[in-house]
Amino acid sequence: MVRRYYLQKGPCRPNHNFPTKDVGGRLRSFKASWYKKYHWLEYSIAKDAAYCLHCFLFRSDDGRKGGGASFISTGFKAWNRGDEALDNHVGFVNSEHNKAVRKCEDLLTQSQSIRVALCKQSDQVKKDYRIRLQASIDCIRHCVRQGHAVRGHDESESSKNRGNFIELLKFHAFGRVDVHSVVLENSPKNLQMTSPDIQKDIVHAIASEITKEIICDIGEDLFSILVDEARDTSIKEQMTVVLRYVNQEGYVMERLLGIAHVSDTKALTLKMEIESILVTSGLSLSRIRGQGYDGASNMSGEINGLKALVLAENSSAYYIHCFAHQLQLTLVAVAKQHGDITNLINLVGGSCKRMDNIRESQAAKVVEALCCGELETGRGLNQEVGLKRPCDTRWGSHFDTLLNLPVIYSSVIDCLDIIKKEAKGEAKGEASVTLICIQSFDFAFILHMMIKVLAITNELSKSLQRKDQDIVNAMQLVRGAKLRLQDLRDKGWESLLDSVISFCKKEYLPISNMDELYILSGRPRRNAQQITNLHHYKVELFYTVVDMQLQELNSRFDEVNTELLCCVACLNPDDAFADFDKEKLLKLATFYPNEFSIDDILHLDPQLDSYIFDVKMNTRFTKLKGIAELCREMVVAKKFRSFPLVYRIVKLALLLPVATASVERVFSAMNYVKNTLRSRMSDEGLNDFLVGYVESDILDRLDDECILQTFQDMKTRRGSL
Repeated sequence: MVRRYYLQKGPCRPNHNFPTKDVGGRLRSFKASWYKKYHWLEYSIAKDAAYCLHCFLFRSDDGRKGGGASFISTGFKAWNRGDEALDNHVGFVNSEHNKAVRKCEDLLTQSQSIRVALCKQSDQVKKDYRIRLQASIDCIRHCVRQGHAVRGHDESESSKNRGNFIELLKFHAFGRVDVHSVVLENSPKNLQMTSPDIQKDIVHAIASEITKEIICDIGEDLFSILVDEARDTSIKEQMTVVLRYVNQEGYVMERLLGIAHVSDTKALTLKMEIESILVTSGLSLSRIRGQGYDGASNMSGEINGLKALVLAENSSAYYIHCFAHQLQLTLVAVAKQHGDITNLINLVGGSCKRMDNIRESQAAKVVEALCCGELETGRGLNQEVGLKRPCDTRWGSHFDTLLNLPVIYSSVIDCLDIIKKEAKGEAKGEASVTLICIQSFDFAFILHMMIKVLAITNELSKSLQRKDQDIVNAMQLVRGAKLRLQDLRDKGWESLLDSVISFCKKEYLPISNMDELYILSGRPRRNAQQITNLHHYKVELFYTVVDMQLQELNSRFDEVNTELLCCVACLNPDDAFADFDKEKLLKLATFYPNEFSIDDILHLDPQLDSYIFDVKMNTRFTKLKGIAELCREMVVAKKFRSFPLVYRIVKLALLLPVATASVERVFSAMNYVKNTLRSRMSDEGLNDFLVGYVESDILDRLDDECILQTFQDMKTRRGSL
């Protein structure tokens, strides 16, 4: 079984920057062209040596070890005589190597298995087995697609609920005579295809086929990695690896490659696990052209961080700090200015009874407003809203909380009144203090000010989380948010004050006169400077908060000014390629020495001239927005053939990651799939299930025959197709 597994995985063939060494006075290295000529050849990055997979699995019994010890144990490294040595290793028809090859072929041919030979099956038995297996695959496929548990607590025949899989199989067979006659109680007891091991094998076969589709979609192209770790429900640290690449149609894709349990979150541990996941899929670190992580020290450390370890092996794997994560850090710094909201939610949202009071009060107010004609009826209107608890790590949670509060403000006041009258002890005092606080002009002003400020950054956050977002457009969005904040500071005071006064009138709150002196709450301070309400609200609050947000954006997003990203920005097709700069694009090519040789850069110079002349004359290109659209249009218009070097630069620019939102979505899926009722799910099972659940669009188009064959080839089966 172990040998079969190795053969199914195939030889390890990483696309690597093979190191050179001095052999006979010349620099020599392993040649990637040997992969095509010798199907059995594999290469080890760690040992910089070549091996023979077939001879490793089937060594000769007479001590000759399949025709060469160097291809089995020590590894072949004599690159100066590579073709000659590899041909000698193959030898003649009856060489030890060819004997090992025939043994491998026999092992993969199940029809020659002893078990199959002893149990000859008729065509009808094979047909029944195929129908039975297909029915099981269909049911497992549905469970994986929906993220549902497969096994049940009690799957015995006497159980009233035998689990999703078997109950779905019974439903699948209902009314279908051909299926019903060969499944469950109508199938052989030793070939029912419903055991837990069979279920796991089918899920694994589905995940394997999805991964093959992803690797096939990447082809020989380059990619970037998005990595993060999180704790699952069984208190295990899980690391997710997502690949970002440009497919053959020119679309930016972000696909889940795998999720793995790590013993700790040290940078070296994470790197080793990433390398293991990549090598298992036939990829290598040398093909990485971008890294996207959060700002944790173990990920982004300049000396011993994961970023630094990968850059040490691949200098072209440029690191980009997740834009969405940086934005959230700026929001947290500003949102802390409104701590009263958190106190309010803790007091009201901590009790089911109090939240019911808010819902009932709000529902009554909505009905009254509808009767008076103040609200319109319609689909999706007047939905129930609540108070979301803001979280520093949940993107957009602060804005959602503030946005809902003005809608249910009067219901919250009613709830606090009830708490003040009925509660005892500490809750009664907290309700009294909170009532005084939120029924003030200060609270109303800060609430509406924060909504206006966070509304701008919330739109930016949603845009950054798009899978197909490119780094150039992301930088433009950040600059746009800064300009909008500056415009709010310069021109937004009057509209903000009007909205606050309107809200206060509606809710019968006191309204401060802007010309009067501002009175500090509490004991008066000696020698305190006297200021007007206008100065306090406009300068000390409004200007201060907006300036703080601008300062945070400038300090957090300082990397947009790096030379690499400034060069990438010259690819932007906006305004008829107004940002095009040939010199900067030639400089950009030098950042990728493995993709652009000196000769390529010389050819790139005139090609850029031809390219910019062509696209400016073509109306299809003059209205494009972002380099993602440019890449797709170059494929549609076949310009990638006319300008291959320019297209290469465009793809490299698109590989630079923007945000790790795809990784966060995987963690959300993980919490759904591996919940408290499924906390004993194995690490391999979690990976297989998540690959199918997250990449459901690939699952939907998978060919059933491919899953059947993959499942059948995993091990020797009792039945045959």
